[in-house]
Amino acid sequence: MDELLARYDHQVRRHPVGGSVERPDHVVRVIADGWRAVLWSELDEHNADAVIAREVERFTGLGQWEWKLYSHDAPPDLPQRLRAAGFVPEDEETLLVGDLGKLALDSPPPEGVELVAADDEHGVGLLLEAHDAVYGGHGPDYGRWVLEAIFDGRAQAVVAMAGDRPICGGRIEYYEGTEFAGLYGGSTVPDWRRRGVFRAVVAYRAALARSRGYRYLQVDASDESRPILERLGFVRLASTTPFIHS
Repeated sequence: MDELLARYDHQVRRHPVGGSVERPDHVVRVIADGWRAVLWSELDEHNADAVIAREVERFTGLGQWEWKLYSHDAPPDLPQRLRAAGFVPEDEETLLVGDLGKLALDSPPPEGVELVAADDEHGVGLLLEAHDAVYGGHGPDYGRWVLEAIFDGRAQAVVAMAGDRPICGGRIEYYEGTEFAGLYGGSTVPDWRRRGVFRAVVAYRAALARSRGYRYLQVDASDESRPILERLGFVRLASTTPFIHS
């Protein structure tokens, strides 16, 4: 697992795709339309506070941004240092990675459900409707960003439809030049849970990644989705927590 985690850190965190990537000393930051973050850091007890202060200054005036912290990031007290600098942690998630050659992904949708590609404005609208039914509303730019990523070939998306009702939706992002693709979204509306909809949406996107030659799927999994994904063959590499600065 240590080797796989090192691959993920090097390929995905240190060489992110999309947006403006900046590489000052000790961090990799991304400034993109609608999202700004520090994705990787290499700190110690001597330089951590100074680097954190520099990053806060860099992002001043750009709106909300995040420091994406992983459980193996140094120094060990980095979470406390981020809190002291004004960051607020969101819910912890689990970094899971699955080998596309080994995952158990023979998961058709349940009866009465059809998986539909979200590849145009109408499809992305259905994707957002499914997502909003679980998480609440998005900002005004989110749908435009997803549509642009699909048109640019950086992402694909799928919606699970029960008749004319979107009940689950998720996208896959392709990290060009790496072995990894990432899964995002996928939560199911409450009255359709535990029927295999989530597994089917994962399997659909896994097939897309395999067709493009990717080797691994990465997910930042919630406590609800983690057990399902682990049963499919995903393995835990670390935990990750977005630390938000306003």
